[in-house]
Amino acid sequence: MYTLYGIRNCDTVKKARRWLEAHHLEYEFRDMRKPPLESKEIQALAGRANWQTLLNKKSRTWRDLPDSDKDSINKSSAIDLMQQQPTLIKRPVLVNDKIILIGFDEAAYKNLP
Repeated sequence: MYTLYGIRNCDTVKKARRWLEAHHLEYEFRDMRKPPLESKEIQALAGRANWQTLLNKKSRTWRDLPDSDKDSINKSSAIDLMQQQPTLIKRPVLVNDKIILIGFDEAAYKNLP
């Protein structure tokens, strides 16, 4: 069983959900906004993947942050920002007890255990 973290209306998350369903893989969808992820959940994801990979620096939310926040970013401040602004988390995030995949890459999904 997988957990897919994302935002319901995100096109990339929709692609991942369609792919999982088409390949009959069971998953639980966790909308990162409702309810928002807790700091410990984000820390757990960042502990399994590099926090820089988890942080979506291509998002509009990132571009709109004050330069002071962006210039002084570190793991702790990134986790705080990702909790306050879930759209700072790259989507989707697919996890189970063996893997974590960040973003949707069909080739990587084809190799799921």
